Amino acid sequence: MVLKIKNRIISLLQLLLVLTYIIFEELIWEGIAKPIYTFIHSLKILQKIEEKLHSVNAYVILVLFVVMLASVETLGIYAGVLFVSGQVLLGLSVYLTKIPIAAFTFWMFRVTEDKLMKFGWFKWIYEKIMQAIDWLKSLQVYKDTMYRLKNVKEIFKQWKNAIKERYFKNESPFVQRMKKFYQTIKGFLDKDDRY
Repeated sequence: MVLKIKNRIISLLQLLLVLTYIIFEELIWEGIAKPIYTFIHSLKILQKIEEKLHSVNAYVILVLFVVMLASVETLGIYAGVLFVSGQVLLGLSVYLTKIPIAAFTFWMFRVTEDKLMKFGWFKWIYEKIMQAIDWLKSLQVYKDTMYRLKNVKEIFKQWKNAIKERYFKNESPFVQRMKKFYQTIKGFLDKDDRY
């Protein structure tokens, strides 16, 4: 009986860890932060900063990175406190503010990773985090959840394509009506401009 309860608690904790990871990885990183990271990485001014960062002392890089990471985590904790206290919109605003800073911090990590890894304790922490993520991804509950999520994404994609085909196809009656409505409004506004 005790073993059964213990196994259920462990399974529940694993599921919570997996769901938390998937929310951050799939929704926040893939949906929001990664496009921001890609945009940041493409900026010419940051490419110049990237070149300059390679000549900066490793200790300065470490301090900058730790300060930025601490700021991001503090914003995340503060957003969580706001959510729990019932201030959902403010919490969401704070969390959304955190995302570009997190993307910039990730960019800085990628650019200066070689310097940061010179610190043994930093490298050890990084490797332990990567091992934890690999362990999480090896769990059956993670694989099952990702399989279900893939199916949900596929259903959503088919649904989106069906709506697109039905309502937003060039020849669809809906698009034709919208174009006609636009032309009517435009003609009306153009006529008013003449007077």
